[in-house]
Order: sequence, then C-alpha cells, then structure tokens
Amino acid sequence: MNLYDQSVKDRKGNVVSLKEYEGKVLLIVNTATGCGFTPQYTGLQNLYDKYKDRRFVVLDFPCNQFGNQAPGTGEEIHNFCTLNYHVTFPQFAKVDVNGAAESPVFTFLKEQKNGFLGSRIKWNFTKFLIDRQGNVVGRYGPADKPENLEKDIADLL
Repeated sequence: MNLYDQSVKDRKGNVVSLKEYEGKVLLIVNTATGCGFTPQYTGLQNLYDKYKDRRFVVLDFPCNQFGNQAPGTGEEIHNFCTLNYHVTFPQFAKVDVNGAAESPVFTFLKEQKNGFLGSRIKWNFTKFLIDRQGNVVGRYGPADKPENLEKDIADLL
C-alpha cells in the first residue's frame, strides 16, 4: 500500500483519490480551529502561496480528537479558516488520527515516520512532509512552525 492508493472525503463529503496529488510535494497536517497552534494556518498558507506553482500542496485534515478543538462541520471549519486565515489549500472532512477509527491515511503516515511517542500523534498540527514519489520524508510536531519547514520543502522542490 502507498499514499496514492488512499481515498479521503473532502469537506463536502465527496470522495477524493490521493492519486490526484501524485508527483507533488505534500505537507499533510491534522488541524483544529480552536487550538493554541491554530495561528499556524498563516504559515501554512504562506508556504502554499510561495510554492504552489512548483507543485507543492498543503492537505488539511481537521481533527477533533484533542480537546474537542475542531468543532463544527467541514463547511464551518472551512469558513472559519477562509475568513480568519485566508486559506486556499485543500481542506478535507474531519478525521481521527489515532485509535480504532483513525483514517487509513494517518495509519500509513505514522507507519512511515514514528514520532517522539512512537506512532501515536500527540496533538493538533502534527505535520508530515511527502516527496514527489509519495515517500514520507519528515514528521514534525505541533510546536514546529510551518516557516521552519521551508528549507526541507524547498529541498524537495
């Protein structure tokens, strides 16, 4: 199994194949709108704006598993992010990133790159950097600001 074999739901509930992103550098992030790290949306958007023409994409997966910090529907989350952070990168339906109901995408990502606590995701705004071939080449914790990932992203482009 690889990343591009996975399908996910967009914020409106439509099925999207991750094959659509094959050949691109990806930053996959589990996010929340009510978290202390929520201002990282600005840094994520800045990276996306700077590198999207070089086939870089941020994929946003809201997650409500940590402190109920991503309440609301996909559209409510999208409206919040658009209004407050001018987000234009793809946003998907809410997912679980740990446990029995976790998204297969996050199961795959965690199998490829274990973090400090093993494969378990510790909190919102954990980031996974994917190269053009679909390999997970980096895992970054919530406190790692998006702007601090820029060199790693640029190296893959």
